[in-house]
Amino acid sequence: MNLQNMNRWRNLEDGFARTYMCETEHVDAQIIYTIIAGLLLVVSALGTIFPVLPGSLLAIGALLGWGWLLGSAASWWAAGLGMAVALLGWSASAILTGKKLKEHQVPTGSILFAVLGAIIGAFLIPIVGMFVGFAVGLFAGESVRRRDFSGAFGSSWAALKAMGLGIVVEFGCVLLASSIWVIGLITHFVTR
Repeated sequence: MNLQNMNRWRNLEDGFARTYMCETEHVDAQIIYTIIAGLLLVVSALGTIFPVLPGSLLAIGALLGWGWLLGSAASWWAAGLGMAVALLGWSASAILTGKKLKEHQVPTGSILFAVLGAIIGAFLIPIVGMFVGFAVGLFAGESVRRRDFSGAFGSSWAALKAMGLGIVVEFGCVLLASSIWVIGLITHFVTR
């Protein structure tokens, strides 16, 4: 019989000690879930800047899992509101970027060149290769299409600014969702 079982056996008559012990085990699991969710939210915020992981999608998943595992009203409200904000940022990023690309008449073919360049750049240059490859691929796609370097540079620069705006919006929304999560976890543990 291990020490934990001996303590349970010894405290069977003392209902308060047994209840206290069960609550401690329950809170320890909630703390572990909360720490894991916090780490996932940090990774998701970084994922919006370095698109190795889908940042907003990871934030939505982390908030949903945390709310479900803790199961209190505070955790569900914080998770639901945080997921809505992250989803809003994810969709706003795509809409803003798409709108700017259409304004500057950057076609899908140039974007495919950029994505191919980003994939190649990620393998050739550590950390920043994806960004460099995307910019080079976009410029190459626009140069082939326009056959004019100054026009290709102008439209590539506009497309990169549009992508940057999308990243900033998505990052801000993931940070806001994380702030809502912090308020929810404080409320959860204070009212528990």
